[in-house]
Amino acid sequence: MTDVSARHNAAHPEAPLPSPPPAATAPGSRAARLALLVASGAAFMSFLDLSVVNIAFPAITRDYPGTAATTLTWVVSGYAVAFAALLTPAGQLADALGRGRVFLGALAGFALTSLLCACAPGPEWLIAGRFLQGGTAAFLIPAGLGLVLSVTPPQRIGVSMAAWTAAGGFAATVGPAVGGALVDWFGWRSVFVINVPIAVLLIAFGLRLARGDQRQPHGLPDPAGTLATGLGIGTVVAAVTQGQQWGWADWRTLACGLGGLVLLAVALWRSRTHPRPAIAVGLWRSHRYALVNATAFVFGATMFAWLLAGPLWLATIWHYSVLKSAAAMTIGAVASMVTAVLAGRAPIPWQRRLGVLGALMFAASTLYMTTGAWDATPALWKAWVPAGILGGGGIGLLITVLGTAAARSLPPQRFAAGVGMNLTARQSGGALGVAVLAAVFAAHPGAPLSAFHTLFAVCAGIAVAAAVLAALPARAEETPA
Repeated sequence: MTDVSARHNAAHPEAPLPSPPPAATAPGSRAARLALLVASGAAFMSFLDLSVVNIAFPAITRDYPGTAATTLTWVVSGYAVAFAALLTPAGQLADALGRGRVFLGALAGFALTSLLCACAPGPEWLIAGRFLQGGTAAFLIPAGLGLVLSVTPPQRIGVSMAAWTAAGGFAATVGPAVGGALVDWFGWRSVFVINVPIAVLLIAFGLRLARGDQRQPHGLPDPAGTLATGLGIGTVVAAVTQGQQWGWADWRTLACGLGGLVLLAVALWRSRTHPRPAIAVGLWRSHRYALVNATAFVFGATMFAWLLAGPLWLATIWHYSVLKSAAAMTIGAVASMVTAVLAGRAPIPWQRRLGVLGALMFAASTLYMTTGAWDATPALWKAWVPAGILGGGGIGLLITVLGTAAARSLPPQRFAAGVGMNLTARQSGGALGVAVLAAVFAAHPGAPLSAFHTLFAVCAGIAVAAAVLAALPARAEETPA
């Protein structure tokens, strides 16, 4: 008996877990390999989209000089808000409707919304397209990863998570180069067009996954709770993003901030009483799982701000070309991919320590970026390379550890919903991190160097908080919800 099923049966002897599907007994089977291949491809596409958009962001701002920078940050945070709001109900829908069916539908939706972004006639259309694209990605990720975890025995989860994370890391590795080349040769719209052939190829390989799709009798999630979750996250992010422009005491800022918190409270209250909650709060009864989500939320804020600040620094402070910026961004991405693979193969007792180490490495990187070594004079080897290796390596360690810990905290029948909740935490933190970036830059008009140093100091403080959370031990008596 696996460690997950043993703990479940000890807590619920009257409701033992169902036997694992035949594919789960053979980690090297064709079904398991296909699921991992296609899910990793989807992760590659979604993370490629994130990294290439970061590279394209300076070009987007130049194309819309009449649009405030705080407004254009919604090109990044709009995707993150929609992604975060829909991840948990998307995971539950994947369980209820069939992970293969939801996964293939999400691939088609991602391709169509990518075309919408590419054809957007103005910034408003582009931001709207990014919201829709984030919504389709929300269905894509938990359904794909749920497919993998449902056919993977517990002792192989770490290896599978490492492979899935490495696919995202590889996307981050080639993303700057691909994005830089596309922007330089064809313009920023091409970074969205590139998603279409990738999605079509994945659909062709993934058609087999919908055959024999198993559905869990959960029912559909609460629509009112889902709407309250999305609006709540979005309005809180709007308050942080626009607060400097509107004024922190302005009624619009206060209305968005307080209104968003009220909506999130309503969503949580409904989720505690609704038979099919939009937010899977029952999973939080696992102390380990709750800690993982808290750490993912905090670290997501600093990670997203850092990833967007990098291309902006290279373009505005060091005046790098698009291709030169892309090459520089590859350094941290390679470090992230390497450490992700190492963390996935590390013994379980080492996982928590590696997570703490990753957060501290990231904190050291961002703290170094506040020093005099980071000024208007380009210093690739003295400044950028060591910071990129430390920061990217820290991301690879912590993100892999968090993903593995979340998966090990869940019973098999809640994989998709649980993975969706974990990614929701990270994306919600990421949306707030991008909003903090916008607020910091709005507070330092005409002083970009000062704004960057302030932002990196804030990122370092948040990373230290993530390290503290990652160091907290889970209670030994916890059981999966």
